[in-house]
Amino acid sequence: MEKVAQEIVDLMREKGLKLGAVESATGGLISHLITAVPGCSDVYAGSVTTYSNEVKIKVAGVKAATIEKYGAVSAPVARQMATGGREILCVDICIADTGIAGPGGATETKPLGLFYLGLATPQGVYTKKHIFKGTREERQMAAALAALGWVRDWLRKS
Repeated sequence: MEKVAQEIVDLMREKGLKLGAVESATGGLISHLITAVPGCSDVYAGSVTTYSNEVKIKVAGVKAATIEKYGAVSAPVARQMATGGREILCVDICIADTGIAGPGGATETKPLGLFYLGLATPQGVYTKKHIFKGTREERQMAAALAALGWVRDWLRKS
């Protein structure tokens, strides 16, 4: 995981870009992994942990109607978290996550381990759906690593 974070920092530096994160179910783990890289302050603006719906709405710019219609764990919410984070953190790229880390919170239509990631870039906003297995901590780490892997892959292609 250190290798992925280091590569992100190096690629962001090469491209002159700034990164931010809006986290929910990962609870700051994405930010922790990035800030473990020495010199990340050159490219990492920071993060917001929007664990509650109220903070998603008031801080990250998620529309209450979106949460009401789709639920907090949904692609539209991940999209709005990433878009809002890009704006409030004044960054070029923002990664976001929302999910059900467990052990509770699952429903018939939203299983345990369901995560949606959002990625807002200058070229557009994208979402990905994942279902992770394991313990709460394993699901959170898997989501954080998937998020960082996505950022790295996007940077490699851009």
